[in-house]
Amino acid sequence: MPEGPEIKQIADALATALVGQKLTEVFFAFDHLKPWESVLSGRKVKRVRPRGKALLTELRDLAIYSHNQLYGRWFVVERGEELQTGRQLRLALHTRRHACLLYSASDIEVLSAGDVESHPFISKLGPDVLDEATTDQTIATRYAEPQFQGRQLGSLLLDQGFLAGLGNYLRSEILFCARVHPLRRLGDVSASARHALGQQTLVLTRQSYDTQGVTNDLDSYRALRRAGRTFGQSRHWVFDRQGDSCYECGETIEKISVNSRRLYYCPHCQTQ
Repeated sequence: MPEGPEIKQIADALATALVGQKLTEVFFAFDHLKPWESVLSGRKVKRVRPRGKALLTELRDLAIYSHNQLYGRWFVVERGEELQTGRQLRLALHTRRHACLLYSASDIEVLSAGDVESHPFISKLGPDVLDEATTDQTIATRYAEPQFQGRQLGSLLLDQGFLAGLGNYLRSEILFCARVHPLRRLGDVSASARHALGQQTLVLTRQSYDTQGVTNDLDSYRALRRAGRTFGQSRHWVFDRQGDSCYECGETIEKISVNSRRLYYCPHCQTQ
């Protein structure tokens, strides 16, 4: 599933094609949304923004809510260009020049502007790590809140109600860079470790957004690419590197399952 950085990159691409443009044609695959096609056609797109792992395409008093979930994927193409994807088209937003096409997703709704914040998914989100309004202090405050202190960190960092936009690879990378073991409870870590968690949450998520998914040290990443490693082999400190050597200490990276999802860590570096 795409994580916050990937969803924001999608939002950027959609915004470039849609914002300030009138929708010349709208297509919904689901029968219950068909009546909205004529309502939305002819309206100008005001903004496209992510909320955690969901997207909002805003048109004055209405918003199209979509969530990619595991299989959904957006494409932005020139108007009239045909795609051969093998996927099912679920939503199409056409302007005079572009087509923004969402395939395979099933979680799509049309909301009034006043109902966005009360939506069942959006209303439960914590602060969005990639929102411009989210600061170091926002993140630090979240890590200090009492209701989260009994939570295991490997589980907490997947909870969108804690911080929105984090996901599986970011979870492993944040815990590694903060040097915290994934099975520790938040309330059991030191003040310095808590500070490191807050700092790395913001730094790594924003670096991933800026670099198309690189969370590794950027100098190390570039050196690995020059040495012939692929993007996938070079982009992370520990995620998806089971059995490889830790870049910091040389210990073997291990893989465990937390919340039924794979998590990677270094048993030597992550002792806090």
